[in-house]
Amino acid sequence: MTSDPLWALRVSKPAQRSVQRAPRPERERLLRALEAMEDNPFTGDVVRLTNQPTAFRRRVGDWRIFFDVDPKARRVEVTAIERRTTTTYRKR
Repeated sequence: MTSDPLWALRVSKPAQRSVQRAPRPERERLLRALEAMEDNPFTGDVVRLTNQPTAFRRRVGDWRIFFDVDPKARRVEVTAIERRTTTTYRKR
């Protein structure tokens, strides 16, 4: 079921590097999650980040995809992809 994406997805260079450095099984899960976000960025384990009305995170196993959404332009900007640690959320 491949059709034109409903949302424009842009992935930052640091986020792309994180995906490339992930072990193969995790990389494949992350790529599937990013592909699914083109159809609907709010499916899966998605939570709005505190005090940031357009910022969200999606959980993919031990990894977190941080992204901003522009609903009027139907655009999703992936700003970071990080492995979950005790400091993952402290710098946000």
